[in-house]
Amino acid sequence: MTSRIDKIQDGLNAYVSIPAQPNAHAVIVLQEIFGVTGAIRGIADRFAADGYLAVAPDLFWRTQPGIELSHSKEDVAKAFGLLKGYSDANGMDDVGSTARHIRSLPGFSGKVAVAGMCLGGMLAYLAAMRDDVDAAVGYYGVGIEKKLDCAASLRAPLQLHFGDRDSYVAEDARKAIVEELASNPLVEIHEYPGADHGFYTRGSAEDIALARKRTNAFLQTLN
Repeated sequence: MTSRIDKIQDGLNAYVSIPAQPNAHAVIVLQEIFGVTGAIRGIADRFAADGYLAVAPDLFWRTQPGIELSHSKEDVAKAFGLLKGYSDANGMDDVGSTARHIRSLPGFSGKVAVAGMCLGGMLAYLAAMRDDVDAAVGYYGVGIEKKLDCAASLRAPLQLHFGDRDSYVAEDARKAIVEELASNPLVEIHEYPGADHGFYTRGSAEDIALARKRTNAFLQTLN
């Protein structure tokens, strides 16, 4: 695989991972609150290894373009500060712009999915309510339980992944999400015993492999 930086629109750039053996489809990779870090680029590369053109837009471009934060106490505080200035409307605008960019690429005629972690997981859930993407995958999306009133508007197939030790998506939040969404034929929900928040970038190899397998099986329905 190879990689490059694409200009999505004025001010908004994205890391792009290009598969060596493309399957004709693309995945928009939505970051955690720490920026398009090495971990997020690694997720994009993982999708590219599985055949998808992977595009990770810089969601904080309006306030701190290009920022990459660690998990130090100071950086976590900075990340939450950036999050306060980021809205759902910003997120949907960025998803829409990135999807249009992908579909405008020469020779691209496949489907476009979105996959996000933490902040990106919640945005992936919201994107499933719109017609910008063909499918959505959310890993430990924070705040989904507060936005279940729009679940009736679900348009695209949606797959959600949660660890059962996640304090940011606690048991009551996961229960509310399951009660509202599990009966919807468009929705697939998976929980990972013993997994904490962030498990898809820094969890056990077994959980990462299982989530990756489930994600690929889900996205294969795009064909």
